[in-house]
Amino acid sequence: MTPSLTSRAVLVGALAVALPLAACSSGKNASTSGSGTSGGANGAKVAFLMPDQASTRYEQHDAPGFKAAMKKLCSSCQVLYNNADGDATKQQQQFSAAVTQGVKAIVMDPVDSTAAASLVAQAQSKGIKVIAYDRPIPDAKVSFYVSFDNQEIGKSIAQSLVEHLKKTNAPTSKGVLEVNGSPTDAAAGLIKKGIHEGLANSGYKTLAEYDTPAWEPTKAQQWVAGQISRFPGKLAGIVAANDGTAGGAIAALKAANVSPIPPVTGNDATTAGLQLIIAGDQYNTISKPSEIVAAAAASVVVALLNGKEPAPTGGGKLTTVFNAPTMLFVPKVITKDNLKAEIIDTNIAKASELCTGSYAAGCKSLGIS
Repeated sequence: MTPSLTSRAVLVGALAVALPLAACSSGKNASTSGSGTSGGANGAKVAFLMPDQASTRYEQHDAPGFKAAMKKLCSSCQVLYNNADGDATKQQQQFSAAVTQGVKAIVMDPVDSTAAASLVAQAQSKGIKVIAYDRPIPDAKVSFYVSFDNQEIGKSIAQSLVEHLKKTNAPTSKGVLEVNGSPTDAAAGLIKKGIHEGLANSGYKTLAEYDTPAWEPTKAQQWVAGQISRFPGKLAGIVAANDGTAGGAIAALKAANVSPIPPVTGNDATTAGLQLIIAGDQYNTISKPSEIVAAAAASVVVALLNGKEPAPTGGGKLTTVFNAPTMLFVPKVITKDNLKAEIIDTNIAKASELCTGSYAAGCKSLGIS
């Protein structure tokens, strides 16, 4: 998503203030506002390693959100931020550099969830806490995992699509395409599992599915273009795992002059995805403000470094995923029916950012001004 910096700053500040003060040490140097800490977190270097720039969320929301929350919870801490730009080797180099620079904790959204296991072992051998962020690392027992519930995301967008197909009497003689995320991303695997659950027993056959390398929209577009030719007139809908792949699917449908465009799902509530919903080209997306998990990750880091047990915050629930202690957040499905109430009225995005150019008419029809 790319809502205004002003509205996002308000959200980040509110979340950071709401984080449990128990995460901070109770020593004499600790501030009652959570803006300072003593003990293990005091003066610590913390790495925040994100996977790519194909999705705008990491640069625009996750990193700023984490830095803002860390500043609130540990003013003496130093955040070292790097983005791997979709390159697992580059992320490995960034990880090793962080270790060399003496970080006490690493928050990582891995490019390659399998390859990341060896990095976790490297850090843990030096006493460094590793927090998996957004994407789990199944082959390593990380110190903690913080994310929205990815399996529930997949299930929710698929069920939402099925309900829409049935409501509009889409014939069950047609089927669904499934555009999954990156095959090296364990979170994509969870989303995929959820999609399968959401489509099971729906009455609509899955015509074909595709794991999109690196979540690249252009690769999703190319694959969908081939399926349009393969299944002419047979597409009831497309379950795309995020807004980027949804945009690629919609581009393929438009290029092939498919009319009407079958409903397409998404995830992340990016500006582009929300605008496609406003225009009527995309059916749904998932709202999951990145600042929520970023702030939670910051609270986990400070708690762990101070020898505390992380407490649930921001509406998250504690559970276990891949044998790691985990804090998960509940995703919310967004369609044109609740976009105004859940996105505009809550200041996640402003009308002035979404209702530009050709999208103004769609906004007006949805009561967004």
